[in-house]
Parts: sequence; C-alpha cells; structure tokens
Amino acid sequence: MKILQIINNLQTGGAEKLLLESIPLFNKDENITMDLAVLNNNDAPFLEQLKKKSPTKIFILSKKSPYSPSNILKIIPLLKKYDVVHVHLFPSLYWVALAKLISFSRTKLIYTEHNTSNRRRDKLLFKIIDKLIYSQYSKIITISKDVDTNLKKHLKFKESKFELIQNGVNLSTIKSETGYLKSELAKGINDNHKILVQVSSFTTQKDQQTLIKSLEYLDKNVIAVLVGDGPLRTECEELARKLDLTDRVFFLGIRMAVPKILKTADIVVLSSHYEGLSLASIEGLASGKPFIASDVPGLKDIVKGAGLLFPDTDYKALAQQISLILEDEALYFDLIKKCLKRSQTYNINKTIDKQVNLYKNNH
Repeated sequence: MKILQIINNLQTGGAEKLLLESIPLFNKDENITMDLAVLNNNDAPFLEQLKKKSPTKIFILSKKSPYSPSNILKIIPLLKKYDVVHVHLFPSLYWVALAKLISFSRTKLIYTEHNTSNRRRDKLLFKIIDKLIYSQYSKIITISKDVDTNLKKHLKFKESKFELIQNGVNLSTIKSETGYLKSELAKGINDNHKILVQVSSFTTQKDQQTLIKSLEYLDKNVIAVLVGDGPLRTECEELARKLDLTDRVFFLGIRMAVPKILKTADIVVLSSHYEGLSLASIEGLASGKPFIASDVPGLKDIVKGAGLLFPDTDYKALAQQISLILEDEALYFDLIKKCLKRSQTYNINKTIDKQVNLYKNNH
C-alpha cells in the first residue's frame, strides 16, 4: 500500500513532530511505502532529521508560500501515484481537497485535525467552504475528545466520517535520554537554579508571557528556559526586559535535543490558550519531572489527575503551584509517578497501529 503524507512544511510543531517520529516507523512495515510532500521547505529543521531517520521519498512542491494556490496543480499528479493521501494542517487541507475536485481523482483522502479551534470557524463564509472541503475526505481523524466534539459541531457530518485516534510520542526515546548539567543549558545558568522548561512555538496560541510573569512571585533562584521560536518571541523578550527578568528568562530557540532539555528541568510547564492533543504535553508527562499546564481545551483531559492545572493566563496561580511543588518533596515525586503513568496512554506505537488499520479500510 502506497501512502503519501502532505503537510505545509516540517517546521517545529506538533503535527510536524508527529510525522518526524511516525514516518520511519510506518516504513518498517513491509506492506507500506510512505512518502512525504511539503508545500514548501522554508525553515524546516525537522526535514533534515527525517532524511537521517528514514529513506523516505520527499517532494518539495515550492519555495513560495504554502498559501499559494499554485500548489493545487503540483498536488494533482501526486494523487495518481498513491492509494491513500493523508493530509495535515491548513492550507494543505484546502489545496489537496481542491486538487481532488479538479482532477476527479479516486485516491482516498484522510485528514487529521490537530486543533480544537481556528479563526475560520468564526466566519460564516468559511463555515460554508469548510463543509465543501472536508467532504472530499473519506475519513477525518480527530486527535482528542475536545477536537472531536468541536469539529463535529462545526461540520455536522455523520459520525461515521470521524475517527478518534490520539497522537503519541516515542516514549522509549524519552525514557532512555539523560539530561544536561544545568550549567550546560545556557550561559548564566548554574546548578543551584530551579529550572522551569516550556517547549512551544511563540505564537498567539501559546502563552509564554504567563510563565514569564509568574517569576515575579517566585524565589530568585527559579528561572524559565523557553525552547522554540516564532513571531511572538521578540514580544516575550521585551516582556522579560520590562519586568527586569533578563537574568531569569533564557530563550534557547529551536533545539532538536528536546528530551535531553526536559530531563534537565526541575518542572516542565506548558502555558497555552488551547491545544489539540499537544505532543509537548505528552513529552512533559513522560519526562520524569512534574508537569504543569493551562486548564484549557486540549490540555485539561490529558493532564487532570496526573500533573497540575492552572487557570488560563493566571500567573499568580501558576507561581503558587510551582512554589508548592518545589517546597513539598513528597508531592514532587508523587506527581512524577502519576505523570509517567499517564504518559503510557500516548505511546506512538498505539497511534501507528490504529492508523494502519484505517489506511487498510480506506483504500
């Protein structure tokens, strides 16, 4: 069975990380050949990683913006070569559906919905267009209960159109990793610091600002290490300067050795306004450290009963929870135990087995 994955690019993000981890595992199945097409190759650190991990055939459709409609014409000839085309993220969602419509292709399309919300759903015109676009897909994978509920409400399709398959991570990779010395993370960090790590892009969806603000209410030996990049990084750097916290907030940029950084943390945090099923949250649970996250859709169900949750944007509540964990050794290790147990639910091998069955039933 020949399968093509299509995504905007392989920048660092949850959907992109899922493909980086899963494609090499899919290709170990002798009955599956899985290739990848990206709309563009701009700033794509995961692409080089994938080339090292797997002999996957990779199609780079353009050096232009992924939002260029010219991508439709480049997708059409690819549809003919595969039994199943599996699509991720907007605008790939639109371009592949339109390519199928224009070409009358019989190739089965599958789409994975990675988020609980997006700006299109608030606009009447896009609600109408979305129905047409999503109707071109044989199956729509939703990655969490919140994603499933919200998308069904938006599209109002039959239940049989949807398949709930939770994302997963490679737990063995995280388990086998060892941390850095704290002083190795960045200049200005020493082994006496208590390190809070957040791994996420700097976008409107994420909320590093709340973590930064929480430091004002914590001991001066508590610092934040922020891994990732994006359009709001400069704004967060300015906030750290404004609050006179530049010696306590460290911006590491994009890093490939995320499990190693998580293992170096004292506490892993994910402050965010909403998620689909965040791979960063699963990695946080699996890190062997206490995990704290925003009490928002896409995080609540994953974290509740294992790690701790704080109200969205409430930096004082976050600071209180961090202090509580750092001051109570029994709680610290109890949270680690519960987080590790919860992470077992999200093993990537379970995700792959379910997707293989879906491919077999839809080609």
